[in-house]
Amino acid sequence: MPPVFPMLTVLSMFYYMCLRRRARTATRGEMNSRRAIESNTRALPINVEIVQYAKEVLDFSSHYGSENSMSYTMWNLAGIPNVYPSSGDFTQTAVFRTYGTWWDRCPSARLPFKRTPSTFCSQDYVELAFEEPVYPTAVHILETYHPGAVVRILACSANPYSQNPPAEVRWEILWSEAPTKVNGPQARQFTPCIKQINFPTNLIRLEVNSSLLDYYTELDAVVLHGVKERPVLSLKTSMIDMNDIDEDEDEEKFACGMDALNKQFSIVTLREWPTNGYFDKLPYELIQLILSHLTVPDLCRLAQTCKLLYQHCCDPLQYIHLSLQPYWARINDTSLEHLQSRCTLIQWLNLSWTGNRGAISVSGFSRFLKVCGSELVRLELSCGHFLNETCLEVITEMCPNLQELNLSSCDKIPPQAFNHIAKVGSLKRLILYRTKVEQTALLSILNFCSELQHLSLGSCVMIEDYDLIASMMGAKCKKLRSLDLWRCKNITESGIAELASGCQLLEELDLGWCPTLQSSTGCFTNLARKLPNLQKLFLTANRSVCDTDIEELAANCTHLRQLDILGTRMVSPASLRKLLESCKDLSLLDVSFCSQIDNRVVLELNANFPNVFIKKSFTQ
Repeated sequence: MPPVFPMLTVLSMFYYMCLRRRARTATRGEMNSRRAIESNTRALPINVEIVQYAKEVLDFSSHYGSENSMSYTMWNLAGIPNVYPSSGDFTQTAVFRTYGTWWDRCPSARLPFKRTPSTFCSQDYVELAFEEPVYPTAVHILETYHPGAVVRILACSANPYSQNPPAEVRWEILWSEAPTKVNGPQARQFTPCIKQINFPTNLIRLEVNSSLLDYYTELDAVVLHGVKERPVLSLKTSMIDMNDIDEDEDEEKFACGMDALNKQFSIVTLREWPTNGYFDKLPYELIQLILSHLTVPDLCRLAQTCKLLYQHCCDPLQYIHLSLQPYWARINDTSLEHLQSRCTLIQWLNLSWTGNRGAISVSGFSRFLKVCGSELVRLELSCGHFLNETCLEVITEMCPNLQELNLSSCDKIPPQAFNHIAKVGSLKRLILYRTKVEQTALLSILNFCSELQHLSLGSCVMIEDYDLIASMMGAKCKKLRSLDLWRCKNITESGIAELASGCQLLEELDLGWCPTLQSSTGCFTNLARKLPNLQKLFLTANRSVCDTDIEELAANCTHLRQLDILGTRMVSPASLRKLLESCKDLSLLDVSFCSQIDNRVVLELNANFPNVFIKKSFTQ
């Protein structure tokens, strides 16, 4: 009989390796310290769970409300619930700017970036600070209207209230899932199963995707549960996933830290193979086409396999279009430095959401553009809070071919910095939503950027006289196709007349929440008559829109696809029928809070015009 001791020794060694493996992957929440492994004892509760509401809203990408009020703004997420457990449309909740797919079906819609990983579907975000750093045990999100938009919850290692900034800012995904459509708009408490992390946090980030929703999602509050000391799980209750044994240990570490992509970008040690089989017999262009379907991290990993693939994966032609937004938490100056040699031909670059909390410096951004900016046509920098006047100056100097610039929610850029944009005369699209652009700079931009086709000035509160701005648009921007004036507070019928006379190619116009426009002045009738190409018109919350305006739209704007007249008391069912009969392409009609349009009328219109999404919400 052979001895069993060698076999026992091998099994013991294998078991010990599994335990060591489990200790190194403690961030998955399956086991939290080597101490638990070595003691092999059941852990007892070591402290009491802390329950806290958000103390402050630190950052967000968009909101439905005004910058100078609390209605429908992200700031409503701070503190205790205002609405929950009630359901419905309440001004005391947090609401993002868009929902559904309507914004992807209008003239201002932008083409998506290729190579965006399927796991990244976030459209908006909000970051919340809590009083006490804790190890999270649960996150409760109180959704009061059309739930289901939250797709990711993340935790940050940085304490926003600490006097000493951390050397490294680390983000960890607590929970992630594809967007889902919840049956019914009723309120709910959303409590996903989160994973445990190995650092305390008091900074939580929610990312949302509202594309499947029938209306705006509304969030009331966020509750963070956690403990002050890192919890220790029992070895006896933990399970070892045998698939983990085959995973690459370094890759797990890469997936968590700020250096996630950097080590992949900088790897130059390549394996020597005697032959590549028949792969290197393929035409160069065919290999390039095959590799064009890989995400950026996969392309970097593949570059480490052999010299042939390294050559292909580092070819600048693979980086003509590059979106780093999906990796916002892991991009820093070093990442940009490693990418420089690969991005010399780059034409589209998306750095939205990246670089905050010191991850990207002004000098690092400037160095990158000086090497890679000459061919840039499209530059997305939404929510880039590292941007300052120097950055805008570098953009205008280093990117002479720039046609599209997105500075949405870059609210840290000083007002005077926007003067530099006027130097880019080739601009066709400019997004300044929620920026501090002031009137003098904007007039200069409009004067020198006569090629503009798409312009967003939504929620730009520093502009004093929108009539003057509209007059300049009418005089200089004859090619304008879409214009967003959401929540501009002082435009009047005079500015609208100048705009309609000079920009007759307009296909999209957002005048939502512009209280100084009155139908009695004939401004909306004038729009309908002067702008026959209109496909999207938002007159949201203008109480004065009347039957005459709707009938003029029906008679003159037969290409209309989207119309929002939320809140008017002056529109009757008869005029809506005329509109629906005339505008055969109409797909969205928002008549929420329109007092003459009751539920019976909506049902009738839906029956007769099934291709139109007619949205009706009622007051509480």
